[in-house]
Amino acid sequence: MKILLVEDDAVTRDYVCSGLIGAGHGVDSVEDGIDGLALALRGGHDAIILDRMLPGMDGLAILKAMRAADLSTPVLFLTAVGGLDDRVEGLEAGADDYLAKPFAFSELAARLAAIARRPSLVSEQTKLVVADLELDLIRRTANRAGQQIDLLPKEFALLEYLMRSEGRVLSRTMLLEHVWDFHFDPQTSVVETHISRLRAKIDRPFDSHLLYTVKNIGYSLRAPD
Repeated sequence: MKILLVEDDAVTRDYVCSGLIGAGHGVDSVEDGIDGLALALRGGHDAIILDRMLPGMDGLAILKAMRAADLSTPVLFLTAVGGLDDRVEGLEAGADDYLAKPFAFSELAARLAAIARRPSLVSEQTKLVVADLELDLIRRTANRAGQQIDLLPKEFALLEYLMRSEGRVLSRTMLLEHVWDFHFDPQTSVVETHISRLRAKIDRPFDSHLLYTVKNIGYSLRAPD
């Protein structure tokens, strides 16, 4: 592969370059964020290894500029900043993976190969929105009209399936298969119970309803008419 490495620490940069070249990859390496963005926007790389803290322009700003320019090259953040909030921020900005220092080159190589094989997260949804209802798939949170909604895991999974299928009518059987992984009817009211709980949380406290029952068919989530 042709790899772009943007890393300001000389020891780390030489270590990663040596390993990549030894594995048969071509490498462009720079230590400055502005130069890194210029090379990234030029294109032609199969993957980018990007340090978070850089002189000139930090890695997160580089990533946001790349994605704003519709550049979907897979990006691996390689950085000493490894807290949960930082990882989430990087992934939400469009990073494909996150590796904190110190690291083993073998793990870096494996992660790099993996992100090069799969579609970049920039093409995947990280948030679902229907009217004023928003579901954050990374933080696993929900809110409507800016009001936080606390959901249990199955309620979250049910709402996610309904929102991904916005406007479609989903039968009880479809919900059992996709949310509970039941390929038979358990002869219980599990679907109806969870729909009722979900409706109490996302509809009843608000002026307009989003979750509808279609008699004898199933359920549908859609924006108000």
